[in-house]
Amino acid sequence: MPVSKNRWISLGNEPVDDPAPVVADEPSMLLPTGPSKPQLSVPQPDRADRLPRRSVANGAADYWWLGVHGGAGESSLARLDKSTRAAEHHWPQAAAGAVVVLVARSNIHGLRAAQRAATEWASGSLPGIQLAGLVVVADAPGRLPKEIRDFARVVGGGVPHLWHVPWIEGWRLGHEVPHDLLSKDLRTVLEQVRIAASSTTVEFPAN
Repeated sequence: MPVSKNRWISLGNEPVDDPAPVVADEPSMLLPTGPSKPQLSVPQPDRADRLPRRSVANGAADYWWLGVHGGAGESSLARLDKSTRAAEHHWPQAAAGAVVVLVARSNIHGLRAAQRAATEWASGSLPGIQLAGLVVVADAPGRLPKEIRDFARVVGGGVPHLWHVPWIEGWRLGHEVPHDLLSKDLRTVLEQVRIAASSTTVEFPAN
């Protein structure tokens, strides 16, 4: 998967060891981390490493949260915005195309799954799928280990945008978190994702 110089957007409360971390305080401050279109030189992952696909209705969602592994948090994010839907770990395929946001937990297993999904998209083997970016959901409270932060930057180099959702204790306990009780950090992530998704144009390969 191609890796470009990228910036880790830290929106949690944990400190970051970057010499010059970029903190996205404003929803309009979208910092690209990687390519916005598939790269034809990227090969598809092995069949066993690809996510399944399923047909969805046109207009079923403004955009789709695609959890790249079980327990990624796609359903929790979808419940926060009723105009979006969880893709149930499948690439959503609609006649008019679909905008997708990858979702992974902030551990090595989750990030490797995100890397495989980003590689599949980058290979150009998913016509009509436009990727808005990757949301990494904290899998534990506190700061991320350096190994995970570094790997997240690498994976982020292969997607248009990278966001980090901080730890939410209520989700761990299975509680619904009303939108008006969300932290400013999470509200900012949701606003940025919507801006990125709404400005994304679905493209199909030429016949």
